[in-house]
Amino acid sequence: MSLKLVKRSGSDHYYLRGTVRKQSVFESTGTDDKKAAEAIRIKREARLLEDSVYGKQSTVTFFEAAVSYMAGGGSPRFLGEEKNGRWTRLLGHFEKTKLHSIGQDELDAAANILYPNTSAATRNRQCHAPFITVWNHAVRNKWAEPRKWVRPRKPKGTTVKLTPKKYRAGTTPVAYDYAARFVMAMSPAPAMLLTTMFYTGMRPIELFVMEDYQLNIEGRWVTLDASKTGEPRGVPMHEVLVPLFTGLCKRGGFLFRTPRGKPYEPKEDEGGQMKTAINGARRRSGIRDISPYTGRHSCSTQLVVNGIHPHIKDQIMGHAVGDDMSRHYTNVPQPKLIEAINTLPVINEWANAPWMKDPLKWANRLAAGTGKRNDLVGRRDEVALR
Repeated sequence: MSLKLVKRSGSDHYYLRGTVRKQSVFESTGTDDKKAAEAIRIKREARLLEDSVYGKQSTVTFFEAAVSYMAGGGSPRFLGEEKNGRWTRLLGHFEKTKLHSIGQDELDAAANILYPNTSAATRNRQCHAPFITVWNHAVRNKWAEPRKWVRPRKPKGTTVKLTPKKYRAGTTPVAYDYAARFVMAMSPAPAMLLTTMFYTGMRPIELFVMEDYQLNIEGRWVTLDASKTGEPRGVPMHEVLVPLFTGLCKRGGFLFRTPRGKPYEPKEDEGGQMKTAINGARRRSGIRDISPYTGRHSCSTQLVVNGIHPHIKDQIMGHAVGDDMSRHYTNVPQPKLIEAINTLPVINEWANAPWMKDPLKWANRLAAGTGKRNDLVGRRDEVALR
């Protein structure tokens, strides 16, 4: 039985009804034009027939897989957007390309076309990484076969000519005693957030949406439901964070909030949620080379300096580590990872900050000289009246 165009009471649109190779269909064409509806019917029927004969792996396009990925809560960052009726970036480049026809050569070519004259790191971050995330989503839906994609690598050798890059805060690690000076100049709420970045290596976006149920304080373990790679992962908890997390969990819900008690808005495409706090700490401390991502870079670098095996370090940082079985047991604390994270240095002044011991008491207070409030200095006017 083929598909037929039918009308439905209460709607001007034509509907598709029928069965194609045991697949029942009843859906709107989205148009009241019979000629357009007929074209949609023919195309839909052909697609159903092709799916039934050759399977989804032969018919699903990258665009369809990407839309499904985003509909399931995946980030649209670097995938593209619609401008003047055309799609940009990966969505535009692979719009009608079927997944089974995309190989390593096609992916590398797309990166060179979309991001010419850029570094390997840029091509990896803005092309290969989002593409692989969508591909993994397609694999889970059985639309594609698992593949080990090769990412762009930084060229090796002293003869390689590199384009000088403009310095940007947050791209290089710092020592933990140096970081302590900066964090102690922040208001308690953002200081708690940045402290966690330094002692877990987690990404800002992961912390903005982290909730109390994801913490296993007794097991010294954090379970992330999803990460930048599109996969869940587990993160070891440094011992210095235990009092902080214990206090924050008493509030319930989102772990980290602004000084006004509101959750941070996860804006992956924009960022800047901590801009005011970072700028204020730079002004008060005189330190200008620290940003939120400094915590992640410093954690990763310090683990290397401490002699942690690269595989263990990559697991902690949430880097792609092939077919690592640990991704299937993200809620199970792993002693080797916990032992590794605890090699990070503890700065006494930092660890003994009052907001580390009793975070909820200090959560709504501001650093000295911030706005009209001056909670950390004390209410001198009240003292004077006494």
